[in-house]
Amino acid sequence: MRKFVIAAALLLAGGLLSGSPAKAEVGCLCATWNKAPVCTDSVLSCTGKMSGACVAPCDYKAPKMSKMKAKKKKKG
Repeated sequence: MRKFVIAAALLLAGGLLSGSPAKAEVGCLCATWNKAPVCTDSVLSCTGKMSGACVAPCDYKAPKMSKMKAKKKKKG
């Protein structure tokens, strides 16, 4: 019994301390009757903003922020 507990603890520690960070957050695949399914960040954003239903979990990736390009002034 003690060997089983030690082996289980070692496997658990190896899994938790593997050093690989999570690459994506768990989101919700939101489906509505008139739109294609979209991956949202949470169930609340699906039911509240989009008036849809959470169908399945998905890997949510936040959209990248666009950079503002500086406009050059024209001499006139």
